[in-house]
Amino acid sequence: MRSADASATPPVSPRPETVHAVITGAGRGIGAAIARHLHEAGMQLTLLGRTESALRHTADALGGAVRVAVCDVADSPAVERTFAALPPVHVLVNNAGQAESATLSRTTDELWQRMLGVNLTGTFHCTRAVAEGMRRARWGRIVNIASTAGQRGYPYVAAYAAAKHGVIGFTRSLALELAPSGVTVNAVCPGFTDTALLDASVANIVARTGRSEEAARAELAALNPQRRFITPDEVAAAVAWLCTDGAASITGQALSVSGGEVM
Repeated sequence: MRSADASATPPVSPRPETVHAVITGAGRGIGAAIARHLHEAGMQLTLLGRTESALRHTADALGGAVRVAVCDVADSPAVERTFAALPPVHVLVNNAGQAESATLSRTTDELWQRMLGVNLTGTFHCTRAVAEGMRRARWGRIVNIASTAGQRGYPYVAAYAAAKHGVIGFTRSLALELAPSGVTVNAVCPGFTDTALLDASVANIVARTGRSEEAARAELAALNPQRRFITPDEVAAAVAWLCTDGAASITGQALSVSGGEVM
């Protein structure tokens, strides 16, 4: 029997003339920044999330024809219905996420499942909805927003860190599965980023320890060797680059955007 010949593999398709990108959790923060960067790159966008008003606000700020799709990524049937109604997806950014902190003894089954549901299972649901179409088209970009918590871990966020570690493992395995088709799969791992999620973390530290808000923010910023918080635009710029033709050979990576916190 003749061995497999790499030359027999169909060639990777060129980048589509019109690229349709779906961004989950696109109503605010990092998701809204990613939407802005991909819109500026000339992509057609679908903004997906649970809160229509926030999605509409982001879409209105971008201008032009931007789709809005209301969907809970943790709800498998809802994800299937939503993606079935969309045009072919060339770029998927799995940004929807949620972070909650608790000691292990106070981590309930509900909190554990909630963190896995939106952060990990939601990434799986949305990716499953588009991966086969990308494979058949022989071009695609999947970018999963993970976290430095998925690269190194932090105290009091075991459920969140477990979910984000799972996202990185999922990214690496799927990257190998889709590599022959020209579809790349990568994770972007922000450090503490100046968003509403950070504000919630600061408030939790203040409530738990009695420290001032200024002290709590300084404690978190000190984890970054640059002694500052990451901006949503810095995360979005990394995502946008991974969607370019220049990043065609970058796949299976967990790119840390953290000022040197993770190397």
